[in-house]
Amino acid sequence: MDPDTEVERIFRQENSEEDEEKEEKMKRPPSSYGSMKSDDDVMEEEEKMEEADKVSFSFLFPMALPASTAHDGTGLQMIRSASPETLYTMTTQQTRPPGAVVIDTRSSDLGDFSEPDDEEEDADEILIANSPEPPEPVEPEDEMQDENGQPGRLHPEQDLPHIFKSIQNVLTGLTSDDLLKFKVSFYQWEPKMSLPQVMEGDLLDFVDRSLEMLGQDRSLLHTINTLENIAKKPEAEELRNSCKRALIRYRLKQYLIEKHQIIREGVVRAGRQNLLDNIYVEPHVTTRGYGGVDPSHEYGRSPMSPSTLQVPTADTFVGLNNLFRLKTGDGKPVRTVVTTGIPGIGLTVSVGRVSLDWAELKANKDLQFVIKLSFRTFWLLRKKELALSQKSSVVELIQYHNPECKDLKHLEEEDCKFLIIMDSFDCYQASLDWQNAPVINDNYTQAHPDVLIVNIIRGTVLRGARVWILGRQAAVSQIPSQYIDVVTELQSFSDEKVDEFLSIRFCNAELTSNILAHYKRLPSLRILARHPLVCWMVATVFERCYKYRDYGVHPPRLTPFHGSILIFQTNRNMEYYYGLPENDLKWGTDENNQLNKIGKMALKMLERNTGVFFEEDVKEFGMKVTDVTVFSGLCTELPSAASDRKRTYCFLHFSFQEFIAALYVFTMFRSECKNVLDTALLHKPKLFASKDQTKSAVGLVQCALARTLASPPGHYDMFLRFLCGMLNPDCHDSLMRGCLYSHRAPKVAGLDDVQRLLEQTILTAEENRVENLKECLREMIQKDE
Repeated sequence: MDPDTEVERIFRQENSEEDEEKEEKMKRPPSSYGSMKSDDDVMEEEEKMEEADKVSFSFLFPMALPASTAHDGTGLQMIRSASPETLYTMTTQQTRPPGAVVIDTRSSDLGDFSEPDDEEEDADEILIANSPEPPEPVEPEDEMQDENGQPGRLHPEQDLPHIFKSIQNVLTGLTSDDLLKFKVSFYQWEPKMSLPQVMEGDLLDFVDRSLEMLGQDRSLLHTINTLENIAKKPEAEELRNSCKRALIRYRLKQYLIEKHQIIREGVVRAGRQNLLDNIYVEPHVTTRGYGGVDPSHEYGRSPMSPSTLQVPTADTFVGLNNLFRLKTGDGKPVRTVVTTGIPGIGLTVSVGRVSLDWAELKANKDLQFVIKLSFRTFWLLRKKELALSQKSSVVELIQYHNPECKDLKHLEEEDCKFLIIMDSFDCYQASLDWQNAPVINDNYTQAHPDVLIVNIIRGTVLRGARVWILGRQAAVSQIPSQYIDVVTELQSFSDEKVDEFLSIRFCNAELTSNILAHYKRLPSLRILARHPLVCWMVATVFERCYKYRDYGVHPPRLTPFHGSILIFQTNRNMEYYYGLPENDLKWGTDENNQLNKIGKMALKMLERNTGVFFEEDVKEFGMKVTDVTVFSGLCTELPSAASDRKRTYCFLHFSFQEFIAALYVFTMFRSECKNVLDTALLHKPKLFASKDQTKSAVGLVQCALARTLASPPGHYDMFLRFLCGMLNPDCHDSLMRGCLYSHRAPKVAGLDDVQRLLEQTILTAEENRVENLKECLREMIQKDE
């Protein structure tokens, strides 16, 4: 049967019974959403329905509703209880003092009452004396919190009751013919609802059913679109204006879900995208940071004092979704929160987690809007405006990057609670004048991006906003402390979280078991895997390696992992800070010279047995502090001592400093034919003629061995291991070719001589040196399967 014919038949049948229904309508209980009428209408109906069944108001409590997402319906179940408790009686039961009497306002049998006597009159006096003043209605305790224990409640204009009433009010004004057209169009464009589900019941039943099956966002949008389809644009505009706050929230939610639902890890491969929910591990965020550098080392040594590198205690941890539940020292809610961490720690992933949880109504429901204003966006805008001599306001900037959020007058309202996420502070490469920047007092004043940033953080614009700033410590440390309420720090994984991260990534239990056992065979890799970036590399590399037959017989090699970190961070530097496309990340002279200078500094630090450096050390080697401590991705800033406030820096981990030093020594040997470990050779002619296409490495390793055996255990041991690892062709010919070394670079000769040297040294070395020398030999000769 034709759908239109069936619709008309059903509608005519309903119209024939309309007169009878009107007579009976006031006698039957109202629909479950009847209470959404005005207060006067409700009081008038209650007077006429004194003996009728009471309507349950349970749907008015937002927490009684299942949380709806962008993809699911509300799953709402209508409760039509005959005689429920009212919110007022529930509140009174909760707030009455001991000994006070509470009057039960529910229906009761009038026959139970008798004429009052004198004793009862006395009791009434006691009742008046002991009863408190009627309290303001409050939500029950279990409804003040969401499923994560947060006091998150949607704004009334973004919640289900308001949306229901708005849809109901607009559709009530339609004529019978228009309502028929509306339902037909609604059914034709909404496959999720069948024809009987659209046509049966009265208007309240239809609105009720559409919200239940489609969810409040989809139902609202579909209603607006359907009204426009049947040429009811004024009604559609009325509904759009009535629910504008909810529509803006919905579009922001859709944007955040689209941006963060799938996580990008390394080079994106078709069919290998991962959902953030499937691989996410909750990190530790502390309110008492010490720099985030892991002090552990395979040899139990660290050239930095125990006070320099510390691990925060568990009592300082706070959940990501609870950052804006923190209080300032005087007990006020925080406005500005700064989160830092070492490079690769997962700041971007944390932004995605908070954004996605808000968008999916899992946390922070009381935030009406979550808006991203990345510093990378500000930097691109700054370069564009300098070229065009233009300026922008904060509102224009928000609307430019969120076109669906036009006419954001809600941001001016006092009750508008929203979050501005300003991530990648290190991308903004211009210095900010915190003292002399002009003060802006409204959101529509156009200004230079430098001025906009300063005023957002000051709090003179977007006054009602909560501001979350994320960036590397060396970058965010320039923000004056008076503008920051709380500084938090993202920590590396614990050993348990490393295992959790590796376990949830794979469906193959055998593969998971093999990877967990394999990476733990190497103590230094076990320590390094606490860094989330390295943990991801462990999962990616070993997943690929275990596809080969008989892989896993030998322990993994350490040098390739450090080399992969170096390549990844350098490529990210070129892409993220200098805007190079992903398929054009070619290392040039600038990148090579920068790494050589950093390596030379690392070697000098190793010789001085120190793990920290200062601004003057960076300048000594002809580098800029920002290039080394921010853009390189290899170093971080440590919290300054309270005494001198001198800015202190270090590498991501002390073992990475040892690797960079070894890489520098090998690069100078291969590229410039210099043995920088033998100072007597520095002023002699080059070791080889230019026509010689081979270079012997035995002299280089011999100098490194002499330094190692002449120093205390652990001083040069890891340095020697990395140097031997660089001699492995899998490292310098495969991993580093095309990066530090050209494709036409000559091969390194003399590896057999180096192997015999190490074997002889193992036979004659002291017992406490033998194990590391064996590891050096394995790093050099073991092949990657």
